[in-house]
Amino acid sequence: MENRIIFATGNEHKMVEIRAILADLGMRIESMREAGIDIEVVEDGTTFEENAIKKATGIAKYAKDAIVLADDSGLEIDYLNKEPGIYSARYAGVDTSYDIKNQMLLDRLDGVPDEKRTARFVCAIAAAFPDGSVEVVRGTMEGIIGHEISGENGFGYDPIFFLPEYGCTSAELTPEKKNELSHRGAGLCAMKKIMAEKMN
Repeated sequence: MENRIIFATGNEHKMVEIRAILADLGMRIESMREAGIDIEVVEDGTTFEENAIKKATGIAKYAKDAIVLADDSGLEIDYLNKEPGIYSARYAGVDTSYDIKNQMLLDRLDGVPDEKRTARFVCAIAAAFPDGSVEVVRGTMEGIIGHEISGENGFGYDPIFFLPEYGCTSAELTPEKKNELSHRGAGLCAMKKIMAEKMN
């Protein structure tokens, strides 16, 4: 097995988190762009897991001898029937800024008390291995939707995702703390164990 992981994303914010969490595997970690792969996988699954598997296996066809990792992640708000869910990136339009998306969600929850604002970040991570096998894991981070946009450290929905036990939003955590607590961190750590076992 080649000592290389290709992560199916063009999102540089994600790549920073991924490289930090998987650093101790001692493998080269490339984005699709760095690997020279430019294809679009249609994410038409009905769950985070289905979409992650579609991405990983779709790109693995072009990634000889590398492990391909792909994630599908999003925000589930219980009061809104788990919206935006698998449509998190496309909520209110793909090109709509997260400042607007976050404000729209805050407006939809206007007047809703904290105990009904429960939410979670979900991240399904799939790995397509060179031997044709596929593994998928899920990580979550529980919290509530805050009442205002706050914090500069995160991206996406981080500035409205409030963690009561830390008294701050996900966007106000240090990058190190966020990696320790986050849905992506939990998913990557679970996948890292599977990968380490397969490599031994």
